[in-house]
Amino acid sequence: MLTDRLGKALAMWAVLVAACLVVPASAESKARIVRLSDVQGTVQIDRAAGEGFEKAFLNLPVIEGSRLKTGDDGRAEVEFEDGSTLRIVPNTEIEFTRLALGDEGEKLNTVQLHTGAAYVNVRPKKGDQFLLNFGHESVTVAEAAHFRVDLTTDEATLAVFKGKVNGTGPAGQFEVAEKHSATFDLANNDRLALAKNYDQDPYDDWDRQQTEYHDRYAKSSTYDMASPYGYGVSDLNYYGNYMMVPGYGWGWQPYLAGAGWSPFQDGAWAWYPGFGYMWVSGYPWGWMPYRYGNWVFAPGFGWIWQPGYWNTWYPIPQVVNPPVRTVVPKPPIRGRQLVVVGRGLTANPAKPPARLAIDPGSAGFGVARGTVRHLDRVAKEADKGTRPVVVSTAPNAPVRTAPTTGGRDAWSSGSRTGSSAGGSRDAGSPRTSSTPHVSPPTRSSPHKN
Repeated sequence: MLTDRLGKALAMWAVLVAACLVVPASAESKARIVRLSDVQGTVQIDRAAGEGFEKAFLNLPVIEGSRLKTGDDGRAEVEFEDGSTLRIVPNTEIEFTRLALGDEGEKLNTVQLHTGAAYVNVRPKKGDQFLLNFGHESVTVAEAAHFRVDLTTDEATLAVFKGKVNGTGPAGQFEVAEKHSATFDLANNDRLALAKNYDQDPYDDWDRQQTEYHDRYAKSSTYDMASPYGYGVSDLNYYGNYMMVPGYGWGWQPYLAGAGWSPFQDGAWAWYPGFGYMWVSGYPWGWMPYRYGNWVFAPGFGWIWQPGYWNTWYPIPQVVNPPVRTVVPKPPIRGRQLVVVGRGLTANPAKPPARLAIDPGSAGFGVARGTVRHLDRVAKEADKGTRPVVVSTAPNAPVRTAPTTGGRDAWSSGSRTGSSAGGSRDAGSPRTSSTPHVSPPTRSSPHKN
């Protein structure tokens, strides 16, 4: 009798532990997590973990309360579940004041632009809302739209590239149509002036270049994942391909994945309030393969990511059939700092090098998205030998220089002037540790329908 009771108790305990290891997408939690999908130059993040601003890296989760700021050469992009993006340029600071779900599962986003400029490309599903607050103004987007907001001490400018944007402020309600703009005189009761055009900004071409990258690669896959999510899809198609693996079905694998490569050898553990430690991949494509589905080791093929059914969001990657002596991800037991594993995390330089040496077996580590043309062909060439393949890279879109007459005030050397983000401590490098082997902490669940 005692043995039976003990067995039942252990079984129940096992079920509870297993439940804590996953984050169901159908849970009732209102929490959401989005992706820091690009980091160039000097970028810092406040993870809302009580650590203040730290150096930002690719693939760091962004939660409600997170803040981002850029230095004189910094740029960054955040991807939302539906593929919407928000990009910031030098000397900009933003705060994610709301990342939540409504009662019907609609995604509710509110972002505060404290200073600088932000590009927003919203592709919402029915019921989703995106609010951007700047100065004393607030704009709401419920349908597809692409726009830019510039904020300085005395003036704010809203330029709409596609769609329309509705807003409200001290001057009342307003609507800005496609290819139109609005200027707010912050020093004069936010007086509003509407125009049937907009001036070019130094970073418009860069924003357009990033948009074209997503548009091109988001739909270039030979395999239809039937995924309800759009963040990270373009990177999967740029950095790897899908294949049919006998006995395993469809799976994805990065280019340049050598025989000894493991998807868990480079990354870090990042602690977030309410979630505990989450694994962050050091690879530029490393979002979806570590949040959904599982990694499986297929003899003769190596590590393959299987997308699964998209009904469970994982803070810790799921592993099937690992080879002997494989070190699978296990989070630290305490602490709130980034804990590095292997080569750790990456951030792209403000200016990509003109030429890049790509190592066989690197799986794209250190290759900035879109900078290497025909990465699949480069991978085939690299796989033939053991030496790096040196290739030319595609630069970022040039920063426009100022018009000499008319229009806005001149821009200086392509770098934003005006108030720069400040007031916080310098970012330090994450501390390094060997891979920990302990149980995961208790956390709440992000709900993403």
